[in-house]
Amino acid sequence: MSADFLLELRCEEIPARMQAKASEDLARLFTEKLAEAGVQAEKLTSYVTPRRLALIAHGLPLATEAVSEEFKGPRTSAPEQALEGFLRKTGLTKDQLEDRDGVWFAVVEKPGRATAQVLADAIPAIVRAFPWPKSMRWGEASLSTESLRWVRPLQGIVALLGEDVVPFAIEGIDADRITAGHRFHFEGRIAIQSAASYADQLRSAHVIVDQEERKRLIEERANALAADAGLALIPDAGLVAENAGLTEWPVPLLGRFDPAFLEVPPEVIQLTLRINQKYFVLRDKTGALANAFICTANIEAIDGGKAIVEGNGKVLAARLSDARFFWEQDKKTKLEDHAKKLERITFHEKLGKVTDKVERVAKLARWLVEEGIVKSSPERGGGPAAAADGGGGARRSASDPAVVAPANPLHHPADGPPPPPRAGEDLADLAELAARLAKADLVTEMVGEFPELQGLMGGYYARAEGLPDAVADAIRDHYKPVGQGDDVPTAPVTVAVSLADKLDTLLSFFAIGEMPTGSRDPFALRRAALGTLSLLTENQIRLSLSRIIKFFVGTSKQETGASEVDAVWAYARLSNATIEFFADRLKVQQREAGVRHDLIDAVFALGGEDDLVRLLACVKALQTFITTDDGTNLLAGYKRAVNILKKERPDTVKLESDAGEEDTGAALTDPAVAEAMRVHEALPLSYTLEPAEAALIAALDQAEPRAVAAIEAEDFEGAMAALATLRAPIDAFFDGVTVNDSDEVKRESRLNLLTRIRAAMHKVADFSEIQG
Repeated sequence: MSADFLLELRCEEIPARMQAKASEDLARLFTEKLAEAGVQAEKLTSYVTPRRLALIAHGLPLATEAVSEEFKGPRTSAPEQALEGFLRKTGLTKDQLEDRDGVWFAVVEKPGRATAQVLADAIPAIVRAFPWPKSMRWGEASLSTESLRWVRPLQGIVALLGEDVVPFAIEGIDADRITAGHRFHFEGRIAIQSAASYADQLRSAHVIVDQEERKRLIEERANALAADAGLALIPDAGLVAENAGLTEWPVPLLGRFDPAFLEVPPEVIQLTLRINQKYFVLRDKTGALANAFICTANIEAIDGGKAIVEGNGKVLAARLSDARFFWEQDKKTKLEDHAKKLERITFHEKLGKVTDKVERVAKLARWLVEEGIVKSSPERGGGPAAAADGGGGARRSASDPAVVAPANPLHHPADGPPPPPRAGEDLADLAELAARLAKADLVTEMVGEFPELQGLMGGYYARAEGLPDAVADAIRDHYKPVGQGDDVPTAPVTVAVSLADKLDTLLSFFAIGEMPTGSRDPFALRRAALGTLSLLTENQIRLSLSRIIKFFVGTSKQETGASEVDAVWAYARLSNATIEFFADRLKVQQREAGVRHDLIDAVFALGGEDDLVRLLACVKALQTFITTDDGTNLLAGYKRAVNILKKERPDTVKLESDAGEEDTGAALTDPAVAEAMRVHEALPLSYTLEPAEAALIAALDQAEPRAVAAIEAEDFEGAMAALATLRAPIDAFFDGVTVNDSDEVKRESRLNLLTRIRAAMHKVADFSEIQG
């Protein structure tokens, strides 16, 4: 026999942001607690509204089965205290224990229990242990620290197994079948009959307990209202969930605001509606922000919601008036003057004020342009070789985080490739100017009200001030990319400032020893590194990390007056830490693209490579190569060679070619093999090369210079093709030649040949790092 169990914990309003996690926690704790008693439901259904947390456990058995548990205790020779502790744990007496080969064992018989009793014991324990992120005590009981803590005062408990109440009490609140309906639409109380009737009974009392149903209702009704008005709803799943968490009987309503407010940047209006008021944002047929909003009421008003819309409109008008005031006031002061106020803000106690950071970023942005690392070129993108001549990117970043097209005439949408600087505009000057003004909006009234708009508002103010578009765009987008999926800037000035900002943050904090550890990353350095990698790879920018670090250390040396020795040590510390950190972040970034982390390790392991674009090009060519038959078999041959070397020459690896004495050998038809034999005939060898041995030497003589030349030309596919020619000769060598020959000269010569195989392949990557 089985039955469904209903639990409802009713209280005052639960914050919307806590509801989803609370519902998950209740289901998890309930499952774990019942499992301890050997009870398991067929399935669980969870509900949450602003005033109640509920679940239905379907198909609970009406009683648990009797079980027998065995516990191993101390040895029979153990001290009496050990035995007494074991007896307390099991609840048995000594005569009930069993002696098995000098060890006490206890067999505890647990009789079956009624599931109702299991639930009566479990629910209070779950409630008291519930992990709310914030909770409170209330009433007279709150004088004691032992009193119940809950997110808001607990008002009622419904606990029904089948149609019967499960009797228990928590802090004087008895479990029963009585609950409350909608706060305004229903008076009195509801007696719930069973779990099966729970949702329908509450629906008749104007409460929709299913949060997913409330979300669907809000989204469908909001879209219908927008369509009826000739508008379109801007999708916002987070806002749908938040409104569902604020209402038990959601009723979306459409309202309007004064179109004069559309003079304010659209992102400001959108944030005011969404963040401050929890309203949905709409756009017109042209895609521009509409002077309309949709709010979600919790009642069906007798006037159809007219008074609710008017009230919400008045509140919104006050908010938008504040925003317009901030906008107008901020524009009265030039960004250059705003920037001077950054002197009052500490960036970090060891790194000075924000103005100090701005100075470092400005110098670095100019240097990136003057050194040709960031260039203004109409031909951007391509492979590593093309990037060396220009760098750049294939697409431009989106103009701003808003979904709507701006109505503000000052807004400059990024809808195409950035124009080159106008006559008289030097790219380095523009980059430095943008860097010096990029943080200026941090002290504006608008960013003080909406921190989410930093950078974006700076771009608006720069354009309103008449600064060049390239500068305004760079100020607006210099924080990008800020996360996975964010647009990556490609406009030269923006790239220079964004790179400089992120690199300065990384190197500055690394210089003072503030590096991420484990899950701790208080200064978001991992995000800064990923953003840097995206800028470099998207724009194919050829940037040597060592070169950047030298510039950074040199600039710091000039500012601090550090000695040459101190500067050298600082460079060494920063170089090692930075390259290792970027290698780790590169693996994280490329995982989504399907690039194997062990291949990145294989290329990094050779050392001396800190151009991340070139490194990644090599990695991708390597990944393609090792998936071929030639690559797979060559890797197997390499590992066989290395394993032999590890055993025979554990302390050293010889990189020189074979040398020895040779007698006349068999006639060979392959000209390359014959040439290899001729070379060895001139050496003091004491044995005749085996044909497969000579063939491998010939293959190496051809493959090594080809691979080196290809790598120098950054033709990594060509380098892999050169290595691929070694696959058959290596296979034939291992099939036909005994490396550990009894003749010491032959053995040493062939071990040297294996060393040469290793060295040839290490021209491309350390194949020992490759898994599989």
